[in-house]
Amino acid sequence: MPRAIAPVIIPVTAAAGVSVAGGSLGSGLGLFWAAMDLAELFEQGGPLMWVILGASVVGGAVFLERLWSLQRARVLPRAFVDRIRAMVSKGKTSEALLLCEENRSSVAMLMAAALRAFGHDKNRAEIKEAVEEVGNREVAQLDRNVEVVGTVASASPLIGLLGTVIGMIQVFQGFVETYPAVRPDAFAQGIWQALITTAAGLTVAIPMLMAYKFLQGRNDRIIVAMEEDAMGIVDLLEDAQRTARAEGRQAPAEGA
Repeated sequence: MPRAIAPVIIPVTAAAGVSVAGGSLGSGLGLFWAAMDLAELFEQGGPLMWVILGASVVGGAVFLERLWSLQRARVLPRAFVDRIRAMVSKGKTSEALLLCEENRSSVAMLMAAALRAFGHDKNRAEIKEAVEEVGNREVAQLDRNVEVVGTVASASPLIGLLGTVIGMIQVFQGFVETYPAVRPDAFAQGIWQALITTAAGLTVAIPMLMAYKFLQGRNDRIIVAMEEDAMGIVDLLEDAQRTARAEGRQAPAEGA
């Protein structure tokens, strides 16, 4: 996430209300940028800012990778599903199974499991169980690394809070050592600098939490759709069987 640190200024300006160059930081982002550049803010946040930055980069990279990998065209190709359905409805189950094994998409793996189970004369409950077993493995693949985004969302504010606590300890330690000669402006500056890491942690955590929930929801919808497609193949197979049996009964009657 290249711009993960930039929003750190939002909580700082809103909460601190410190005056710089005669203007209130809370009055707008422009005044803050006029008084302090991002590099200076990052430096004043302390070493833990690097940890937060690293977490944001890792979380952002994983989110983008999962976003690319979980495209419906890759995981649930509609044209492929329609092609398999057409083949199954025509009784070409062997060809459909071979095509599923060659495709290697997640939905292809589930439909292949359904076709294999049906070919071994399994009942509907057993077919569903076979589909769910393969589905669990595919879910693990879909969820791969998603927890990294959730971990970044959970850990970032804690890292920021740790930085703030350390900063506040240093501020009050300096207060005790210099009392009664301590200057209020220096004391206030130390406090708002200590809050920078908390602001940075929250700035990373909020979008990471939203990204995590987005990926979870997307995965859930894809999984449901894949299972429906796989069981839809079973419905087509059962319909084809019923039709074949009906035609088989009609043939002797017509011959008589």
